[in-house]
Amino acid sequence: MKHLKFNVLTTITLWLVCVSMHAQNGSGFGIRAGLNYGSTGDYFQSIADNVLSPEDNVGYHIGIFGKIGNRIYLKPELVYTKLKTDYDSDTFDMSKLDMPVLVGLKVLGPVSVFAGPAFQYILDSDFEGLTVDDIENDFTVGLNLGVGVNFNSIGIDLRYERGLSDNEVTILDNNNINVNNRLDLRPEQLILSLSVKF
Repeated sequence: MKHLKFNVLTTITLWLVCVSMHAQNGSGFGIRAGLNYGSTGDYFQSIADNVLSPEDNVGYHIGIFGKIGNRIYLKPELVYTKLKTDYDSDTFDMSKLDMPVLVGLKVLGPVSVFAGPAFQYILDSDFEGLTVDDIENDFTVGLNLGVGVNFNSIGIDLRYERGLSDNEVTILDNNNINVNNRLDLRPEQLILSLSVKF
């Protein structure tokens, strides 16, 4: 009886390992989630302003992806992203849908590089303590560049995203009076993701 249980467990374990190893190669789909460190406007100035409290610019993302190909691959994604940026003790929050369409290349073992356009639709934006006037463009285009490492069905990638389309918003005070300030809404961020491919 013990041998039967051991054989069944061994068979199931080997099957799961084979499926996981196969899942990383070739086409498939999966989920990804992780953290973003970003800003709107001048990225490096934002990092300098928040050097003592970097968590002020941390957001998150969660989404799905598909992968077509193996050594050279196409990877479309659909991701919900929540961004947070602090400005002089005020917080700007933005949520958006991202649709990167990435082309990747395996360069060495489990390591790959990728790049491609990211189509973005702004769902909501809020500036704590102030009113944000209408956003110029809800739909914008950006660029993703990154590197990934894949082990079996688990992947980790780090990418840089930059919005390319000009997109600004006017900031109003609580009486809806223009405070002579405009905010650049083009996201610029580092994105760290963990993915699982099925």
